[in-house]
Amino acid sequence: MRLSKLEQNILRTLDQTKKPLKTKDLASVLKMKGNRSYKKLIKAVAFLERVGEIECLDNGTLRKLQSNQEVEGIYRANAKGFGFINYDENSPDLFVPAGKNYSAMDGDFVKARILRHVNPQTGKGSEAEIVDILERSTNQLVGEFIIYDQDEREKTGYTGFLIPKDSRLGLTKVNILPEGIQPVDHTICIVKIKDYPTKKQPKEATGYVAKEIGHRDEPGVDILSILYQFGIPHQFPQNVLDEAEQIPQEVSLEEIKGRVDLRDELVMTIDGADAKDLDDAISLHKLNDNSYRLKVHIADVSHYVTEGSALDAEARERGTSVYLTDRVVPMLPQRLSNGICSLYPHEDRLTLTCDMKINAKGRVTSHQIYESVINSKYRMTYKDVNAIIDDHDETLRQEYEEIVPMLDEMKELHKILEAMRIKRGALNFDAPEAYIKVDEEGHPVDIQVRERHTGERLIESFMLVANETVAEEFMRKDLPFVYRIHEQPEADKMTRFAEFITAFGLILKGNVETISPKQVQQILTQIEGEPYERVVSSVLLRSMQQAKYDPTPQGHYGLAATDYTHFTSPIRRYPDLMVHRLIHSYLKGRPSQKELNRFADQLPGITEHSSNMERRAIEAERETDALKKAEYMVERIGEEYEGIISSVTSFGMFVELPNTVEGLVTTVSLQDDFYIFNPNHLMLIGERTGKVYQIGQRVRIKVTHVDVEERQIDFELLEAEPVDRVPQDALVQVERKRRRNQRRKGKHNNKDSFNPSKHQFKVKRRKNN
Repeated sequence: MRLSKLEQNILRTLDQTKKPLKTKDLASVLKMKGNRSYKKLIKAVAFLERVGEIECLDNGTLRKLQSNQEVEGIYRANAKGFGFINYDENSPDLFVPAGKNYSAMDGDFVKARILRHVNPQTGKGSEAEIVDILERSTNQLVGEFIIYDQDEREKTGYTGFLIPKDSRLGLTKVNILPEGIQPVDHTICIVKIKDYPTKKQPKEATGYVAKEIGHRDEPGVDILSILYQFGIPHQFPQNVLDEAEQIPQEVSLEEIKGRVDLRDELVMTIDGADAKDLDDAISLHKLNDNSYRLKVHIADVSHYVTEGSALDAEARERGTSVYLTDRVVPMLPQRLSNGICSLYPHEDRLTLTCDMKINAKGRVTSHQIYESVINSKYRMTYKDVNAIIDDHDETLRQEYEEIVPMLDEMKELHKILEAMRIKRGALNFDAPEAYIKVDEEGHPVDIQVRERHTGERLIESFMLVANETVAEEFMRKDLPFVYRIHEQPEADKMTRFAEFITAFGLILKGNVETISPKQVQQILTQIEGEPYERVVSSVLLRSMQQAKYDPTPQGHYGLAATDYTHFTSPIRRYPDLMVHRLIHSYLKGRPSQKELNRFADQLPGITEHSSNMERRAIEAERETDALKKAEYMVERIGEEYEGIISSVTSFGMFVELPNTVEGLVTTVSLQDDFYIFNPNHLMLIGERTGKVYQIGQRVRIKVTHVDVEERQIDFELLEAEPVDRVPQDALVQVERKRRRNQRRKGKHNNKDSFNPSKHQFKVKRRKNN
């Protein structure tokens, strides 16, 4: 968090006066006269109070908070020993250095003492030490059991120890007591913790084996252990399955009453060939005035998953379906997700329809949202749709002659909607997604980049416009609702990004505190087609805030949308199901104030839990992908590949291969020079040679080592394309460090000195040649 000049002056003034000041006195000291200046002061004071830099006392005076302030919050551990404490959604996280975590584990609720607040001059974060653990977040963990021999068992009193799978916990091992299950060596187990780590032994815990997941070499045990590690339930309780069994698999005449009957309309689904839960269908008609009538039909899951039922409680707890390489852990039992709630062709299905009229500029001029019943006529795949509308495959166009005109019009409308989003500033990162193909035993046999063509993009366009339309409808009516929000990027992250892209000759225009999506979009446009496009997009994406669910409409920065929700996937996301439930309630007329209050009380907890479960699912999916990628590369040690540098750190650089596999080239392995890390531009620069490694640079590597357990892949650098542009400040930094190192060694060899201006000349000459 980087403070503005005014905010820095406020802190400095309060620090110098050594006593609390009233706002008017502060204004006088800072010579801020006039209504406009006073408003700026009030805004700055409110911000500093919100982020915990100052506090307002009962008498209305302001004072700077002292560094020994104690706070309570959630500890998030890092595998390297340090961590962060989240204690206030409006304040930056507190950094906890290694050795000051009081034996806290990831997720623990802790009390911490703030050692220093954010430095207004440097923008560096606050630092704290944990002084007490108020509540442990977990009473069990997953790991691999290593058995002791008889002598060791008699000596220690333990049957063996467990190596935890989650390195963030900070535990080296868990000593296993004899009172639980006695597994064989190398069994993946669930252990109940009996004694937690202490300050004297912060890396060890004690527990007993409560469950065996399976031997580490059994097919499927690796992914199963990840599910247990993240606490993701993969089996439904019997009462939930019993409730699902009671739901009929056909729509009755009674259920259709009162709904708009669309069963005679030409409706289709478009999904991947292997999709099982088809929760969205579409129909389109081009009108005489060159506008379009788009209907997005979404499976009416909330009709079957009723509030207060066992199904609803389980879905709410899970929050989302989880997709792990070769399996799906569904939010709902398959009897619903792959049965009555799936919009299969030639089957009557209950839906909620967002019916929109869209003009030639992509603007929704009118709309309706209503309960409906459809009968999909076609189950189309992305592959066939792309062949029809992009490749003009004549065989397929004849086979699907009835719907070809509609598909062509869908492509037209998609282009209009896409142009509209781009015009308003929507960001399109289009990050590559890996498709990991596995054999029957779960071993990876191929990794490819999943391609997205017009078919995939047009469905995305239609879902986006439906989500915006639904959100706008209920925001305008000021009714309790669930929104998908994406907040303004944090200024310090955008500052670092702006500094980073100067290495590519790019300039981010605008104030980093109020940067608009349109200004960020200009950068994405400039890098389009460049070799460093993917990595710059990736760094930009990491500079953004995380999207989340919230009861308050705060817009969606990435989409440059004023209002946004998730309405289109109620089979696999609980917030969407909740949106449907609210819509049903509102379609009957405005609820009583008591009912509105009930919704308003429910939604904060639902949105927060759903956001947490979404993050959990993403982490589990990433862990599984990393596991399978490591397994895939084990058999490719010694092979050479082309790649690009995707990230640069003080200890090395990560190289990404075309199939998205990423490996590390350590600075230790770079034997030709001592390399200095420049954090502003994310570069490694050779102290003597001036050789540069930066994000986006093409390289050739050899796979040297793979650790599947640690998900770590090591590369050796063989070749690297030359860098044409190096910022002057980065070169100056290298020269300063080189001279400082020489002084420390008591040497001064002018022959080996590195001259930034000479290096720049060499780079320019090489480029011109």
